[in-house]
Amino acid sequence: MTITETTDSVTAEHAPVTRLASSQRIASGRLPTWSPWALLAGSLAVSAAVFAVLALGGQGFNPVGAAIIGGLLYLVLIGVISTLVEGRRTATDRIVTALVTAAFAIAMVPLVSVAYTAVHNGVAGLNAEFFSSSMRNVVGEGGGALHAIMGTLLITLAAAVISIPIGLLTSIYLIEYGRGRLAQGITFLVDVMTGIPSIVAGLFIYALFALLIGPGVRMGLMGALSLAVLMIPVVVRSSEEMLRLVPNELREASYALGVPKWLTILKVVLPTSMAGIVTGVTLAIARVIGETAPLLVTAGFTASMNYSLTEGRTMSLPVFVYTQYMNQGIPAEAYVNRAWAAALVLIVLVMILNLIARLVARYFAPAKSR
Repeated sequence: MTITETTDSVTAEHAPVTRLASSQRIASGRLPTWSPWALLAGSLAVSAAVFAVLALGGQGFNPVGAAIIGGLLYLVLIGVISTLVEGRRTATDRIVTALVTAAFAIAMVPLVSVAYTAVHNGVAGLNAEFFSSSMRNVVGEGGGALHAIMGTLLITLAAAVISIPIGLLTSIYLIEYGRGRLAQGITFLVDVMTGIPSIVAGLFIYALFALLIGPGVRMGLMGALSLAVLMIPVVVRSSEEMLRLVPNELREASYALGVPKWLTILKVVLPTSMAGIVTGVTLAIARVIGETAPLLVTAGFTASMNYSLTEGRTMSLPVFVYTQYMNQGIPAEAYVNRAWAAALVLIVLVMILNLIARLVARYFAPAKSR
């Protein structure tokens, strides 16, 4: 092959690359940083104007429809303009970014709406009396939810004490020891328990105590057991996934040093996965702390303080919200205000639990423990 033929072949091979580079240079422009925001504002303004004109014809202004149409108009405009200036690849990236951002905004709408509604309606019922008194001998205005707050804390704490050791030990068995049909059977039962309705757990505990003690009995311990039935599968699943993420090299290194298996689990596996386990436990507590149906069946409701889980009925915040809203007296506003205030307190309790879980997870993280 001559030098000329070699040069021609190399030129032919690199021709597509050269054409691609040329096309990239042609579309090497870049939209200003402010342009997407300007297009979005313009799209929303045009959509709002169109819906405002339609509202003049007798139809009411629809802000949701205006936002949807404005978002679709923005996607079309940013796609076309970015394709002409920046190229198809950058335009696709901008469209996908807009879609992901829109999905995040849509997901935040109900969360923000619930938080705003709870705060707006719940603040009116919050006062010193609400946190320092019960509803004993209270009709109409006045009274508080101290008995419900204490009942929720006691029942949830008892449920956590029951379910966390059982769930954690079950997950350790499934990951470290479980083999064969027994492990498969336990996994199947955990999957079934994950999907059972909460009222079924309450009815199960009520039926069990009705056989052991007698029908009609209700107490806080029954409510704690019903919540524990709901918590155990969540704790098992979350802990199981965290234990599975622990590298086998850590276990093998411990075994190579002559450390027995139980001590390896205690000193190596659990500390490594502790952050995830704590997070899973917190999610399980948040899952059950707002349950109403099983507590209505098992713990019942009362207007008085009850610090004992084994004697008498115990009020909880979810049941307090339900009873105050469904059994409104005179004036009805006082009952509704107490219901919203209790709902706000319940939300704050869940937020505090999540904050504690984050702090504990950060403290037990492997990077912090070294």
